Amino acid sequence: MAKLRLGVLASGRGSNLQAIIDNIEAGKLDAEVAVVISDKPAAYALERARNHGIPDKYINPGEFPGKAEYEKSIVECLKENRVELVVLAGYMRLVGKVLLEAYTNRIMNIHPALLPSFPGTHGQRDAVEYGVRFSGCTVHFVDSGMDTGPIILQAVVPVMQDDDEDTLAARILQEEHKVYSQAIQLCAEGKLTLEGRKVRIGG
Repeated sequence: MAKLRLGVLASGRGSNLQAIIDNIEAGKLDAEVAVVISDKPAAYALERARNHGIPDKYINPGEFPGKAEYEKSIVECLKENRVELVVLAGYMRLVGKVLLEAYTNRIMNIHPALLPSFPGTHGQRDAVEYGVRFSGCTVHFVDSGMDTGPIILQAVVPVMQDDDEDTLAARILQEEHKVYSQAIQLCAEGKLTLEGRKVRIGG
C-alpha cells in the first residue's frame, strides 16, 4: 500500500520531526516524509532531513511581497512533492488563507498544552504560572486561529510542585514524540472524520 506522504514545516530544531522519522524507520508509522520546508536557513530540522535523505527546502519569507505569495511558494513545493498531509513541527508562523485552502483539514499541529487552555507560544510557562496540576500536549487540525483547530488527540502529564517552564516542557515533549505519530497513523489508516469541531476516530 502507498504510504501517506507528509510535508513537514519547521522553524527550529525539529525534535518532533526526528520522532516522526524514527517511528517511520521503526515501522510504527505508515507514512513517509516527502519534504521538509523551513522559513529559517539555519533550522536544524533541515539538517535532520538531510541526515535521512529527505528533500529539504528553505523558503525565505523576506523574498516575497506578502504572506499570500510566500505561502503560494510553500504550496507549490508541497504539490511538487505530492504531499497529502502537512505536519507543523515547531513552525513559528500562523498558517494563512492560501495554505489553509490548499490543504483544508489536512494540516496538523501539536501544541504543548491541553487546549483550549494555554494557547500561544508559551503554553508550558503559562500552565506553571497558573498553577494547574496537569498539563500535556494536543494534536489538532489547523484552522485560521491560534491553536483553535479541532482536537485529534491529547496526552496528559502531571505538573510537579517544583516544576518550571523547562522541566515541564521536557516532560511534555516526551509525550509529544509519541502522540503526534499516533495521530498521523490514524490519518494514514483513514480513521479520522471531522464533524463540525469534533474529530471522530473510527475503526
